[in-house]
Amino acid sequence: MPILVLLATIAFALSPLLAPDFGGFDADQFPISQVDPPVQPAGYAFGIWGLIYLLLIAGAVYGLWQRRSDASWAAMRVPLLASLVVGTAWLPVAVTSAIWATVLIWIMWAFAVWAVLRAPAGNGIDAWLGRMPVALYAGWLTAASCVSLGLMAAGYGLMGQAPAALIALAIALVLTVLIARQRPDAFGYLAAVIWALVGVCVQNAQGGAMPVLILAAVGAAALVALGGRNITRT
Repeated sequence: MPILVLLATIAFALSPLLAPDFGGFDADQFPISQVDPPVQPAGYAFGIWGLIYLLLIAGAVYGLWQRRSDASWAAMRVPLLASLVVGTAWLPVAVTSAIWATVLIWIMWAFAVWAVLRAPAGNGIDAWLGRMPVALYAGWLTAASCVSLGLMAAGYGLMGQAPAALIALAIALVLTVLIARQRPDAFGYLAAVIWALVGVCVQNAQGGAMPVLILAAVGAAALVALGGRNITRT
């Protein structure tokens, strides 16, 4: 299993080569064009993927090298492997179908969260390398999957862009709090969601949707406070 996780991680990290021009859903992939949607973080925020890829690879290499038979690492490998396999196919799907990409990203999210909940506990470097990469990955997927919901809701005319963004952010915040309470030691999870929320604030700072900016800012502050409390618990 460790070698499969490493191979899947490498394939996942190389998957952008399958869609080199992809920079997010095209505005015209939806019946109602989504130009500068308020639910979507500013473009710079997506640079977090570079860090996610590097940490996932580092964790997979270390797990194969030093924790091949460690039960505390083995528990998370099956769901992580499943998420990465689905994730490898995500970009080619996203280029052609926003609907199926949304379905797939929620599957990725579910398996990634399962992996976080089963990740190694403890404060040593071993536990950190097992937990941090998947926590950061799952946190960003929490934000990204909810962004997809907001885009779908507005893009298919279920509601306007701002209401769709507010509902999507509210879902993301509820999910984040629930998961962070289960794993208060998974600081990477909160960090990734906070990063996304700050990106939403930047997206809406110049003439965007003020209610969305306010919710994102308040949500980010609340998660920072939750993270501080979790540090004292661990």
